[in-house]
Amino acid sequence: MLVRFPASLDEHAAAVTAALPSDRSALGSFEVVVDGEPMVVPDRIYADEPPPEVWAALRPIEQTMLHCLYTRHHDGRVRERHLAEIMTRTEPWIAPFVVHLVGEYVVEIVELIQRSLTDLRGYRRFAAANPAFIDLTYQRAVSYWDCYYRWPYPNLKSYPGVVLIGPLRSRRRVRPPIHRSR
Repeated sequence: MLVRFPASLDEHAAAVTAALPSDRSALGSFEVVVDGEPMVVPDRIYADEPPPEVWAALRPIEQTMLHCLYTRHHDGRVRERHLAEIMTRTEPWIAPFVVHLVGEYVVEIVELIQRSLTDLRGYRRFAAANPAFIDLTYQRAVSYWDCYYRWPYPNLKSYPGVVLIGPLRSRRRVRPPIHRSR
């Protein structure tokens, strides 16, 4: 499975990788920048969750890292359960895992993020460093709204994915000057 946390977490990443079941596999990945360092995050993972004794043997930061990875699980219930474990954390490397979920199709997860995310400061820094990722996430949120959520959210601006990603997009937008012919 291709995953890369910031270099400062290398020691912990090794422990997290060792905690993953041997049957692990992943489908695709995406790259982002966090605090000037590249990260690689799997699009989806297909691995059973480690047993409780494996979780207990990890340090708290390693548990958080593993929760982040399981927000990429193929089962939405697993993603939601692990997301709930990281929503109160403020480490900057958590942002790509949370933001990616905003552009996915399980609206209950997007609503959980909307209810839980109260401090956008770290997310704004992440957005400023990853404008293409934020734009793609916005496009995905709009697409899922268009396909599945027009009825419960008749106005695009009320859809939780757009409500969440909108401020991250607008804070970095600068309109180009209008050049008029004389």
